[in-house]
Amino acid sequence: MPPRSTRPVDSLDDDDYPAYTMGRAADMLGTTPAFLRALGEHRLITPLRSEGGHRRFSRYQLRIAARARELVDQGTPIEAACRIVILEDQLEEAQRINAELRTRGAAS
Repeated sequence: MPPRSTRPVDSLDDDDYPAYTMGRAADMLGTTPAFLRALGEHRLITPLRSEGGHRRFSRYQLRIAARARELVDQGTPIEAACRIVILEDQLEEAQRINAELRTRGAAS
């Protein structure tokens, strides 16, 4: 087997690959397709569409949806849950960038 770095990218290893149908995604999260559509309406996740127009979700989107479901299950309105998840995601990204910049600064 060739080293991992020279193999073609495997779609199933890609967190952003839209591998899951609406029904499968809802089953995995223990929710309904309507809940996933609502997350799309609130712009938390934007599933890709298959050639036939069907929604497809990635593992990353399923993790985001699972966090929103957790908040909604705790009594948070869906609009607020979506905003919280967006802010948490932005904070995580900012912290990652900050740590990377600190590492670069320490190496200089």
